[in-house]
Order: sequence, then structure tokens, then C-alpha cells
Amino acid sequence: MGNKIVRVQELAPRTRLFEIEVPHIAQRGKAGQFVILRVNDEGERVPLTLASRDPGKGTITLVFQEVGKTTEMLGRLQVGQEIHDLAGPLGKPTEIPTGKTVVCVGGGIGNAVVWPQVQALKEAGNRCIAILGARTKELLILEHEIRALADETIITTDDGSYGRKGMVTHALTDLIEGGEKVDEVITIGPVVMMKFVCRATQPFGIPTQASLNPLMVDGTGMCGACRVTVGGKTRFACVEGPEFDGHQVDFDELITRLAYYQPEERASLDSYHRCRLEAAADRLQNP
Repeated sequence: MGNKIVRVQELAPRTRLFEIEVPHIAQRGKAGQFVILRVNDEGERVPLTLASRDPGKGTITLVFQEVGKTTEMLGRLQVGQEIHDLAGPLGKPTEIPTGKTVVCVGGGIGNAVVWPQVQALKEAGNRCIAILGARTKELLILEHEIRALADETIITTDDGSYGRKGMVTHALTDLIEGGEKVDEVITIGPVVMMKFVCRATQPFGIPTQASLNPLMVDGTGMCGACRVTVGGKTRFACVEGPEFDGHQVDFDELITRLAYYQPEERASLDSYHRCRLEAAADRLQNP
């Protein structure tokens, strides 16, 4: 089967990093692209961004947060175990300019996308500023990896427990109004965050790319689950994205679509927890 897990690291509560042996993806993957995996042969297909890759070792790095049934199942895997199947690289790579000043704005698990973007931007000779946000210091991930690459790194937390108190949009606006000549902004994180990052840059006329996270199933543009509206037209994020002109994205529609299956997702997770409890009880009664 392949896809062996060679390293597991807990980055924050319920947030894990997996390094996985997948030589063909390690060789071909680029910043901004993603993979789709299944934990087992009856599992749902889950898209995860390529956070890093090592062509020499033949490994890729994925970062995920345990928020539903499948990601909880994934989080229970350990070093030496294998992921049932893993397809990629999928999606279009980030368009990397040269000789520009680019600000990468990440929030929460989105910092896993900022990491390879900053690396690619620096390798192409750009000045790169990273603004990383989290609700609390405890939930901030990949700060050290990104700080080691970026020319400047600004940290914000909602509660002020680390870095600057406030939202990433406040730090971005202050940076621009403070005289920093920003040629482009790339943002990835919660949809509401990306929406307001794009609103913040629009008055300044700064091109802003948003890496979208709609529902995905097949990753090839056939199922249509990942459709988003950009500039009044329907686009398919898995093959035409995931990055689009953030000033043209209908974020409100995306928010609504992401909420469609929340009742079913909660029911699936509850059922999974009940099954695990019943199995544990059965083992106690029948050792």
C-alpha cells in the first residue's frame, strides 16, 4: 500500500504533523498544492495541503486538525502505520513572483500553507513578510519554521497571550499604512479571516490571492462539490485553484456552502465516538 508515516509531531492541542513516505508526490509537489487521502477503504476523502516536502527522502509533510470523524481517525495513526490511499499533487501551485515584496497572512491551521509559500517566495528572490494569527499562544503553529524563512514575522493572538493582541487584519493595515510597499498579499486561514484580509487590501489596490477551502470529494473537478463563485462565475477550486483573486471571491456564499453538511458531520462524529465507547466496553466485559 505504501504511504508510510515516518514522523508524528503534535504542534498544538488536536493539531498534528505527519511526515509520510510518498516519493512521487515529494518529487512533483509545489507550494499551494494539496493531496486527498483516505484513512481506510470505507473512509471519506479529505484534502490536505502540502506543508513541506523532501524529494531526497521521498517524504511529504501534512498538517491537520482533529475536527471531525476522519481527522480523528487520522490522528490515531502512529509512526510505522500506513495511510490507505493518497492522491496528488492536486490543484494549481501558488503563482510565485520575483523581486517583489509579498505579505503572507495565515490564521490557525492556515499557517501550514504559509510555510511552503514563504519558502518558495524566498527561493525566487522576493522579500517576504509573514503575519501569523491564532486565538491563543497555545494554538499558534509553525512559527519557528516560518520565522526562519521570512524577512519579517508578525504574530497576533486574539487574546493577547503572545505577540500583538488583535486580528491579523489590524497588523496588515498598520504595515501598509506605515509605509511598507506591499506588491502582493497571499492569505490562507478561516474564511471569515480571508474575507476581511481581502477587504483590508482592496482600498490600497494591492493584489490579494486567497487560498480557498471549499468542500472537496474527488479533487479532479468532476463532482462539483468544490465550486465557488469568483467574479460572478462558477469556478472549481480543486482544478482551477485553490488560490483565486480574493477581491473577486464571493466569501459569503463559500461560508454558507461550508455549513451545509454540519449536522451530518456532527452525527458522523457522534456515531464514531459511540462505536468506540461500545467497543471499549465490550473489551472490558470480554477480555
